[in-house]
Amino acid sequence: MQKILVTGGSGFIGTNYLKSIEGKFTKIRSNYFQNDNFLKVNGVDYIKADLENVSDCKELCEDIDIVVMCAANTSGAAIIEKTPLVHLTPNIRMNLNMLEAAYECGVKKFVFISSNTVYPHVDYAVKEGDSKYSFFEKYHVVGWMKKFTEEVCEIYSKKIKKKMTTIVVRPGNLYGPYDKFDIEKSKVIASLIRKVVEKQNPINVWGDGKDFKDFLYIDDFVEGLNKVVFDINKFEVINLASGKGITIKEILNLIIKLEKAENLEVVYDKSKPTMIPKRLINISKAKELLNFNPKTDMEDGLHKTIKWFKENIVK
Repeated sequence: MQKILVTGGSGFIGTNYLKSIEGKFTKIRSNYFQNDNFLKVNGVDYIKADLENVSDCKELCEDIDIVVMCAANTSGAAIIEKTPLVHLTPNIRMNLNMLEAAYECGVKKFVFISSNTVYPHVDYAVKEGDSKYSFFEKYHVVGWMKKFTEEVCEIYSKKIKKKMTTIVVRPGNLYGPYDKFDIEKSKVIASLIRKVVEKQNPINVWGDGKDFKDFLYIDDFVEGLNKVVFDINKFEVINLASGKGITIKEILNLIIKLEKAENLEVVYDKSKPTMIPKRLINISKAKELLNFNPKTDMEDGLHKTIKWFKENIVK
């Protein structure tokens, strides 16, 4: 029973992770930045804080044993393509500030949620060691931001006299309840769910629908993240993904099937921004170290996500 700080408590990963650890720590603290209209999990001490401000970060880390860094500026393909710098400076500031504050406050373990954007554009399922400073062109900025922070994490764990344990987690493409469902800002699954549930006709899909990616339901990710937090006590880099690939077209067809919306026309717009055409992720290390075994298949995960969306977002 230790004291934990989960940054980004109003966000997608933060909210789901906080729900999973209720009652598992003597103290659970989290932060939010501007909007205070979000689900507040019982037993969590929420503090309004700006992670670009060093003093706010130090206040958050005071008397904390474990930090899970879920806070980040995130967005969908359009924003990443048009304004990639929104992912650079703010995120680097937040990441470095939190690492510095955690270290100065004597935090024992710092878990950084990285990204699969750190991997190159290849046809095979990427392992942790395949991140070699070569990125898919549209991921260049966000990939470097994440990779730079990963390197700083390793410095704190290995390259200084008084060390702090850091662990880097690289997720697959996550989806599920409490995600952003804004058409402009959301990622692909949340955007498609909104379009189908709202019976937009035609349904406009960015790209040709053939992008092949690894999607992981948020509950499976959170289960793996808990194993990282509780079981790993030295520097590691770990993929947490489904280990399976699926196309955007297949996902859309499943959503249409679940919503019985076969009458809707689908239009694939190749002029719109899309991201990497193929991303497969190897999870053998997570299976070996954590006995990580995702349980939620895509249809079940989509069903749960659609149900949550209808109950919480649809007016």
